[in-house]
Amino acid sequence: MQAVSLFFSFLLFLLATSYGEAFTRNDFPEDFLFGAATSAYQWEGAVDEDGRTPSVWDTFSHSYNRGNGDIACDGYHKYKEDVKLMAEMGLEAFRFSISWTRLIPNGRGPINPKGLWFYKNLIKELLTHGIEPHVTLYHYDLPQALEDEYGGWINRKIIEDFTAFADVCFREFGDDVKLWTTINEATIFAIASYSDGYAPPGHCSPTTFFNCSTGNSSTEPYLAGHNMLLAHAYASKLYKLKYKSKQRGSIGLSIYAFGLTPYTNSKDDEIATQRAKDFLFGWMLKPLVFGDYPDEMKRVLGSRLPVFSEEESEKVKGSSDFVGIIHYTTVYVRNSRSKPSLLPSKQDFFTDMGAETIFMGNSTFFEWDSIPWGLESVLEYLKQSYNNPPIYILENGTPIKYGSTLQDTPRIEYIQAYIGAVLTAIKNGSDTRGYFVWSMIDVYELLSGYTYSYGMYHVNFSDPGLKRSPKLSASWYTGFLNGTVDVDPPAITPLESNISGFSSF
Repeated sequence: MQAVSLFFSFLLFLLATSYGEAFTRNDFPEDFLFGAATSAYQWEGAVDEDGRTPSVWDTFSHSYNRGNGDIACDGYHKYKEDVKLMAEMGLEAFRFSISWTRLIPNGRGPINPKGLWFYKNLIKELLTHGIEPHVTLYHYDLPQALEDEYGGWINRKIIEDFTAFADVCFREFGDDVKLWTTINEATIFAIASYSDGYAPPGHCSPTTFFNCSTGNSSTEPYLAGHNMLLAHAYASKLYKLKYKSKQRGSIGLSIYAFGLTPYTNSKDDEIATQRAKDFLFGWMLKPLVFGDYPDEMKRVLGSRLPVFSEEESEKVKGSSDFVGIIHYTTVYVRNSRSKPSLLPSKQDFFTDMGAETIFMGNSTFFEWDSIPWGLESVLEYLKQSYNNPPIYILENGTPIKYGSTLQDTPRIEYIQAYIGAVLTAIKNGSDTRGYFVWSMIDVYELLSGYTYSYGMYHVNFSDPGLKRSPKLSASWYTGFLNGTVDVDPPAITPLESNISGFSSF
């Protein structure tokens, strides 16, 4: 690892020795995976090199003034350097995604040899350094060609094309990849992309905040979510029939999971919180575990919620070997179910859910407070309500203003608090098997571009060489993973403070 200043070392010493009773890496199960994560569009750059063609994320990012991933941190060219940093950090696993248009430029048809070799070489480099690759097949970057041809995820044709793409990935990389996630944070992907319009391809009914050029927020998120579940199920069935016996890997779907707690102890807010759990967790998890959507969603949405055929229900049920959890923060839930009115009302995912989410503490849309009991509550809820599925925490982290400091002590406090929450959940019986920090390195962020960063390594985006420098969190994570840093969760869990505002996200 690059040299850390004496000042950084002193801070590490203080952080490592200022706690009483502590836990260490060795308190986790031996086969538990600690890693970090990125995604293709956010890390690779090289968007028009070596045969790669545009995805909807390229198109979307060039339509807004939030920067883009044209270069990002140039992982495509600097992957060996980055894997070396991962190895020096002591990462046990690295989660990344496959760029569909780098591997299959037209969305279907011929494989791009240079794209294929990039991912083969990346995987080989990881394994050479003892790092387990965890591959996500889809992370927001649908080939623009398929979006233009038939509308992407709101058309059932996507199921066949996604399954064919997955088949190529399983065939070409599966001997070396044991952990596959089909679709990244499927819940918030459907909401952000097809209800609220702030993620690619940017569909929504026009609102005060987003004037989308196309979309229907009352139907498209549910249609897209339905097709995601079916695409996942078909890819999973293919893997299990054709590859699993030889490759011996696991395949799952990931969801975005807020911690959810009632805003008050009123009956309305308690009911709204359960309704939010049905919409935000049960929407994807109930079909995966039990074969159909939550009754509350069916009651509220009626004909707007697609229906599984008996055959489809059987395919979806049991199609995930594990559930991937993306978790950053906990929110209060307040009932917003309106009384009947003769006036027309807005229809989108959150009005259907009938609940407002209110950020806790000092957190805002881009800054998360450390409220680790929220993650504990998610893991406990999934244990009790969804048959205690195997779980990987695929993203967890906190943003800090880009370039503000390499001494990111708040990030350390956040990460160690959440690792402590995971350990508590495991001791309470949760079948949680891995934890991945978002992100290994500063990347292009969907919502904030390059304004805020989550990385444990700083990237100097003004430097032509995109120099990498370790933040204090990288050194802390190294110490934790190699057993030289102990953690005492009570000492680093900040107290809740004032409520800061409302959010539809």
